[in-house]
Amino acid sequence: MTGFGKATVNCEGKTIAIEIRSLNSKQLDIVTRISALLREKENEIRSLINKELERGKIEIVVYIEKTDNQTIAIEEDLAKAYFEKLTKLSKLVNNPVNTDIFAQILRIPDVISTSKEIISENLWGELLKGIIIACDEVNRFREIEGTILQKDFSTRILLISNMIKDITPFEKNRIIEFKKKIIENLETLPIKYDPNRLEQELFFYLEKLDITEEKVRLRKHCNYFLETMKEKSAGKKLGFIVQEIGREINTIGSKANDFNIQQIVVLMKDEAEKMKEQLANIL
Repeated sequence: MTGFGKATVNCEGKTIAIEIRSLNSKQLDIVTRISALLREKENEIRSLINKELERGKIEIVVYIEKTDNQTIAIEEDLAKAYFEKLTKLSKLVNNPVNTDIFAQILRIPDVISTSKEIISENLWGELLKGIIIACDEVNRFREIEGTILQKDFSTRILLISNMIKDITPFEKNRIIEFKKKIIENLETLPIKYDPNRLEQELFFYLEKLDITEEKVRLRKHCNYFLETMKEKSAGKKLGFIVQEIGREINTIGSKANDFNIQQIVVLMKDEAEKMKEQLANIL
C-alpha cells in the first residue's frame, strides 16, 4: 500500500531529516539512501522498517543537514615536503612554470584528512524514534487508503451476492429449454424413443448441471470475506478467499448451459478480478 512519512531529529549539533515512501508491492523491498555516518547501522534500520511496515516497496532517505563537530586536519610538514620535491622535479624535466603544483599536492592522500565521526548511542536512539514517527505517518496514510478499499470491496461483494439472486430466475427455464431441445432432436430421428428412459437420462444429466451447491458456497465465501475484512493484516487471507470465490464462479459458468447465466458469470468474474488485483497489495 502507498504512504509517505517524514520526521526531523535535532541532537548533538546535527539535524537529521528522515523521509519514508511506500509503494505497492507483494513483498517487502527496502531501498535505503542514508548518510555514510549510518552505513554501519543499515541492517538495524532495515530490521526496524520490516517490523513497522511489514510489506511494500519502501524507500527510506536519511540526510544529515548539519554537523558542528567535524574537523579538518592538514599535514603541513608532509605538504611542504611534497611541494619541495615536486618543484625540484618540475625544474629537472623543464615543466612549465605555471603548473599548479599546490593543487596537485592537495589531492595527495593523507595531506588533508577529516575526522571520522562515530554516531553516539544518544543520537542513535533519537534517530530510531524519528524513523518510528515517520513509519507511523506512513501507516496512517495506509489506513486511509485501506478504509477506501474496504468500502470498495464491500460494494463489489454485495454486487456478487446480488448477482447470485439474479441467476435463480434463469435456472428453471434452462432445464425446460434443454429438455425441449433434446425431445425436438429425438423426434427428427427415424426411430422411437422410450419417454421413461429419456426422463431417467435427463435426470442424471441435469443433476450434473445443478448449481445449487455452488451458489450456497459462493454466498458463504462472500460473507466470510466481509467478516475477515474486520481482522488486522488479513490481506493474504482475503486473497485466498477471493480465489475460492473465483473458483465457484468458474464452476457456475461451466455448468450454466444458458446465455443469460453466462452473462451474469462474466460480470461476477469482472468484480472478483478487480478485488484480486487490489488485494495483491493489501497487508
